[in-house]
Amino acid sequence: MKETRLTLAGAALNQTPLDWDNNLQNIQEAISEAISRNVDILLLPELCITGYGCEDLFLSPWLGDAAFQRLLQIKDWCDGITVCVGVHIWIDKQVYNTACVIKNKEIVGFTAKQFLAKDGIHYEPRWFTEWTANQVGEFEMQGQKYSIGDLIYEEQGVKYAFEICEDAWRPNRPAERHMAKGVQLILNPSASHFALSKTDVRYRLVVEASKKYQCAYLYANLLGNEAGKVIYDGEVLIAQNGNLVKRNELLCFKNVDMEVAEVTFTDMPATEETIIHYLPPIDENKEVMAALSLGLFDYMRKSFSRGFVLSLSGGADSSLCGVAVAEMVRRGIESLGVLGFVAKTQLFSLKDAAHFDTLTPEVAARELVGRLLTCAYQGTVNSSDDTYTSAKELAQSIGALFYSWTIDEQVQGYTSIIEGALERPLTWAEDDVTLQNIQARVRAPSIWMLANIKGALLLATSNRSEAAVGYATMDGDTAGSISPIAGIDKAFIRQLLVWCQTDLGYEGLQYVNKLQPTAELRPAKEAQTDEKDLMPYEVLNQIERLAFYDRYSPQEVYTKLLDAGVADGETIKGWLAKFYSLWSRNQWKRERYAPAFHLDDYSLDPRSWLRFPILSGGFKKELNNMKNS
Repeated sequence: MKETRLTLAGAALNQTPLDWDNNLQNIQEAISEAISRNVDILLLPELCITGYGCEDLFLSPWLGDAAFQRLLQIKDWCDGITVCVGVHIWIDKQVYNTACVIKNKEIVGFTAKQFLAKDGIHYEPRWFTEWTANQVGEFEMQGQKYSIGDLIYEEQGVKYAFEICEDAWRPNRPAERHMAKGVQLILNPSASHFALSKTDVRYRLVVEASKKYQCAYLYANLLGNEAGKVIYDGEVLIAQNGNLVKRNELLCFKNVDMEVAEVTFTDMPATEETIIHYLPPIDENKEVMAALSLGLFDYMRKSFSRGFVLSLSGGADSSLCGVAVAEMVRRGIESLGVLGFVAKTQLFSLKDAAHFDTLTPEVAARELVGRLLTCAYQGTVNSSDDTYTSAKELAQSIGALFYSWTIDEQVQGYTSIIEGALERPLTWAEDDVTLQNIQARVRAPSIWMLANIKGALLLATSNRSEAAVGYATMDGDTAGSISPIAGIDKAFIRQLLVWCQTDLGYEGLQYVNKLQPTAELRPAKEAQTDEKDLMPYEVLNQIERLAFYDRYSPQEVYTKLLDAGVADGETIKGWLAKFYSLWSRNQWKRERYAPAFHLDDYSLDPRSWLRFPILSGGFKKELNNMKNS
């Protein structure tokens, strides 16, 4: 029985669209590390030269030319090693998403992606053309001819081939054909976005494929917040015949995260029965905090911002945003060390770095939060002592800079202008929404001033549940540079805050965790709460998911909720009428929200996951039919 041992490596890279220097530096670092570790084949992620998130620039021919020039530069770094690099290629006005194989400074060929991602947040068919299975072609670039298509490669007698990201998620995936051709190794360069619990699906996809196709499987994903909204977990997997060989820790703060393993190939198929060991259940609280913290860190440094400013109301949403920044610092230090984290922010002087180097990680983290996060509580006569205490105690507990002021004078100024124009007083009985909105809207200018002065990002605090029904004031609590928690619902946020207090030790959250969510915009005697204004958040989330993830009609949603015993029929009908009417009239708000991270398996972002008309019939016919059923 012939045996061949290959040393395989996969490297997750933290790339940025069009940032040639950063992207090539990371690629060169990965290649150098692989060469130093005597790697035979190094796999780099999908479209890692340009960055995956170039979007419509992929349709610009000059970008293809620029990427190919960088590919030729990378080629010369591959001395005595085989490196697989993601790059797009133009052929006859068609653009192909490919993996280029470079062996010992020579380009061997290009494998083109066969299945393009076109659901959820993905729009690949807008830019790329799918390659036909079993087809091999040729193209010329700068006087040199290259092979492209559904190619089989060989390394020391071991045949290998590719599945590029989405290719592996389809029933008729390329691996189905490759096994019959004697392929023993599948390489998968990916740009697979983060979503809660998605890594478990991906892990099964890789390990089960290695068993089914009796092969070794090498997978490498992008890492970090690449282009603003999408976060990549940087997963690297090496498996063989159903056994996991190597897997890295996800969502780290490194630029390059590599896993290396020696794998033995034989000319005899595996005969023993393999038991696949799956990952333990995923802790989604831990997972989402890791994604939030890395997403914020990359957004801050790639936008060249000097930290964050937050209007800290003492409520759940703003409190989570504050803790996310604190976790960003803690996890960053844990991943990079104090000096590594400080250096990567590119915000501090050598004198500052020397000072932080004298501190323990815990003390350094607290001081860095004070440098990177500024909070302000903006109270009115309708604000309570409870929310002030909640905001102040949280800010102090994490070390954030904290200000407090009132905005009653500004609210009264705007109110007086309109009262004078209308020649009548504004009253809660007649002008409820107006009087609520002006309080939220008046908070925006001052907090924006702080953000401008500090050169910092203003954190918007809207969540997905509020977005669904427009329970937010445009140019008020929606104001911001980035809306980090807009991709998760309010019920999840509330339990996440409890977990942050009990499991992560953020004791400053004890105050907000005792409060009922409230906008605090009506007089205190009315005891305003979000759920009184809307409906129970758990119900709102169920309706939202059934309507726009499962795509049921209003009547079908009603039946599902009734069958589940959520409430009596009339109560459910009332909730659905409110939900669909608020949903329809508030699409314009969702169009204007600050950019948000994609964190769950779906979102309401009309610029990525879910498109809906700004003007519509508002489900009137459907709701009327349901009412009469």
